[in-house]
Amino acid sequence: MSYAETTEHAPDSQPRAAGLRGHAVRSGALGEHAPDDAQAAAPYAEAVQRLADSHPLQVMVPGHGGTGVGGAHLAATFGERTVQLDVPLMLEGIDLGDHSPLNASLALAAEAWGARRVWWLTNGASQGNRTAAFAVRGLGERVMMQRSSHSSFTDGVLLAGLIPAFVSPNVDHVHGIAHGLTPEMLDAALREETAAGRPVQSVYVVSPSYFGSTADVAGLVEVAHNHAAALIVDNAWAAHYGFHPELPESPARLGADLVISSTHKLAGSFTQSAMLMLGEGPFADRLEPLVKRAYTMTSSTSASSVLMASLDLARRALVQGTDKIEAAIRHSDELRERLRADPRFSVISDEFDQFPDIVSSDPLHVPIDVSRLGQSGHWVRDRLIAEHGVFFEMSTATSIVAILGALALPDLDRLMAALTAVADEADALRAAGESADHSGFPQLPEPGTLRMLPRSAFFADSVVVTAHQAIGQVSADTLAAYPPGIPNLVPGEEITEETVTFLQAVAASPTGYVRGAVDPLVATFRVVRDPISAAQAG
Repeated sequence: MSYAETTEHAPDSQPRAAGLRGHAVRSGALGEHAPDDAQAAAPYAEAVQRLADSHPLQVMVPGHGGTGVGGAHLAATFGERTVQLDVPLMLEGIDLGDHSPLNASLALAAEAWGARRVWWLTNGASQGNRTAAFAVRGLGERVMMQRSSHSSFTDGVLLAGLIPAFVSPNVDHVHGIAHGLTPEMLDAALREETAAGRPVQSVYVVSPSYFGSTADVAGLVEVAHNHAAALIVDNAWAAHYGFHPELPESPARLGADLVISSTHKLAGSFTQSAMLMLGEGPFADRLEPLVKRAYTMTSSTSASSVLMASLDLARRALVQGTDKIEAAIRHSDELRERLRADPRFSVISDEFDQFPDIVSSDPLHVPIDVSRLGQSGHWVRDRLIAEHGVFFEMSTATSIVAILGALALPDLDRLMAALTAVADEADALRAAGESADHSGFPQLPEPGTLRMLPRSAFFADSVVVTAHQAIGQVSADTLAAYPPGIPNLVPGEEITEETVTFLQAVAASPTGYVRGAVDPLVATFRVVRDPISAAQAG
């Protein structure tokens, strides 16, 4: 029996939340529970600890045996306790049975985020995206995707055989940032598909963005449901939402049907651990068995107890951590104030009100405009790492982004000292006439016509041709130019001259690259050899 099989229950014994389903609980409500509340427990993590404390003799997998000689090579680096806590699946008192500590912890997670049900993911939010794609295929074959969707959802679309339609988000062309959708943008796109005889059954949106810009999820839910479509929210960057009054609400409580939460990013679990949440919307009864079956297809039968326990502990820490989250928010406020005090920097999120799709911003994302330094954001980030050991999350041609964990308080004195030193170095280079060219990229091209199903195009016989020869042909690959990271081609789309020009311009720039390209300069493309025959075969 696999772990996935241990969580397959009869409908009346689902590990669901009890007490919060269907209610629009305000942010921070769970953090105000009394210490003896059930949320103060971490049943799964505690069960794993009890097993480790019992000093079992393990003549089973994992091969390190839990401790001693077999795990010495791991304990020397990670500590003996980590080795002891790395236990296998299918153990009585931990994960077997309807009333196991595992299911108790899953129910607590569902309650904490306001979901009907939660699945823990040990293959990251990418697993959640693929699972969601498989699940919504059961609602129908057509999906509307925000064009800046994560590549793992595009992979899921391909594998599930979904037929995608796309809606482009608002883009900050100055900084190369893809933001989100307004409800009006989504409504117009859905109406267009319906009018063309292509009504969609599910919608995939991203909120918040990499830069913390948060969309009107409640409004997007209403629009999607008005069009008889389920709404999937890629909430990877905001597992902490809903746990403090100054944070936006959890998308599950706002009515989203499926929510992908990359818990490790800001909420404090270990890297590669994440959650998939099922909301209490009108599609819940249909989606629940579909997600269960899809989860079985995407999950490991040897899921890590260490990663799962970290999800349990992160949930408890968030619920009990209102004061810590408050401190992290005030910490980020102080960072912004220090940045504003230096005219060489500015805070990009200060101007988010220019974009109609942004209704709020995550205070723990701090995007910084460094263009006044005369060097690219990539150069600034590299210098911070190489010379000062300060690691920012990401960079664009004009910016760097700091991410503060919801329970973390990084050393702001060290951070600002490093930024100031790098800014001084940039000033000296500029004085010496060594500033970088930050001329913008061409405007984003419109997507080409979808001439084949992505799945059919991906698996079709393909050939690599020159960029000139590729114009008018069907792409077999997914290509996305960074910035801003929006897929410019997906398998099955026609390659246009505008797309080729844009991709080559980005690839030739020292501050850009094209993910998925056959070669670094995008001089060649992989195309379907015979689209007509391939489409008929598909």
